[in-house]
Amino acid sequence: MDKIVIEGGEPLRGEIAVSGAKNAALPLICACLLAPGPHVLENVPDLRDTRTMLALLEALGAAWQRDGATLIIDTANLHGFEASYELVKTMRASVLVLGPLLARMGRARVSLPGGCAIGARPINFHLQGFQQLGVSHQLDQGYVDASVDGRMTGATICFDIPSVTATENILMGAVLARGETVIKNAAREPEIGNLVDMLNGMGARIKGRGSDTLAIEGVGRLRPARIRIVPDRIETGTFLIAVGATGGEVTLTNCDPALLPSLYAKLGAAGVAVREEADRLHVSRRGPLRAVDIKTMPFPGFPTDLQAQMMALMCLSNGLSLITETIFENRFMHVAELHRMGADIRIDGHSAIVSGTGKLRGAKVMATDLRASASLVIAGLAAEGVTEISRVYHLDRGYDDLVGKLRRVGAQIYRAAE
Repeated sequence: MDKIVIEGGEPLRGEIAVSGAKNAALPLICACLLAPGPHVLENVPDLRDTRTMLALLEALGAAWQRDGATLIIDTANLHGFEASYELVKTMRASVLVLGPLLARMGRARVSLPGGCAIGARPINFHLQGFQQLGVSHQLDQGYVDASVDGRMTGATICFDIPSVTATENILMGAVLARGETVIKNAAREPEIGNLVDMLNGMGARIKGRGSDTLAIEGVGRLRPARIRIVPDRIETGTFLIAVGATGGEVTLTNCDPALLPSLYAKLGAAGVAVREEADRLHVSRRGPLRAVDIKTMPFPGFPTDLQAQMMALMCLSNGLSLITETIFENRFMHVAELHRMGADIRIDGHSAIVSGTGKLRGAKVMATDLRASASLVIAGLAAEGVTEISRVYHLDRGYDDLVGKLRRVGAQIYRAAE
């Protein structure tokens, strides 16, 4: 098992190319199950999670090959409908095969998903939605065993709260259902728009892209697609915050500036300058950091996946900031590790009160989940002395060559065996 070692205090300068979005790539890989034949996905990040999803598709009978950032996935010869625990235990997004398998095979047996331990994240919205579409299911020894007699039948589905994976799953199931399906209070994240574009390119009829109401007119069949994965807005935000923490000046390329309006506002208020261009961002900081308050919200609000990184930044500010987490109930596990680096943070229910001290000290810390790992990297980049981060396999789930990209802009960072 590897660890990451960082000698902090170096400002970041140079250029970083942002990879494709993990949270878009995973549902788009699953969508390939809906139509037999070769699908082409461009700008696919090379991550532990994308490899796991490809292994899952391979177990179902799909074939794939990678050429750089391009994937060709051939789903002509599917023969299975089970996503085993061994394949999906580390990745919550594995539940996204449920909709495509039901739509194409009429049967799906999917292990209850794993992933980061940041909250309960039940799949009841998925199951209730499919039940409204005519699917029968039972829970059997940790598996969801679901089936439908023929095609699903369209219905109006209203989520109590917007759920990204439930929206994606129901969307993929409904494209081949009889009649019209309407999803109300749908999640609006850009990655869902990427999925809508792919499905419509396959011959689906979906209206309402980018809104909280999606109308899907079911079709009898779909065709293979070619689609480009959108840039990873969470990776983009992580690098913007890293420059804010260390100082310096970096240009991010291959990104979509329209995807993070809430972050730019908070960074600007904190003293970090972000300048937008067509497909790039210029970020710099020269003065001291100011404290700002953060409240995570569904898109277009502040992303929960950047909360931990922003908390590390606020530890380096001079002032008091309130960080409120509204999406996941257990997403402050990085606080204990930041304490080891000298942070002054107090938890009060769903909020963290950060008393910025202007500095952090290097220490031995442990990653607890994907985004917590990124927050510790940011803290280590800015800290005095050496930081060692263990259990960095979490980072490999969501960041494509994070260490290499940071080294190329001047960070003193490397991987080593534990």
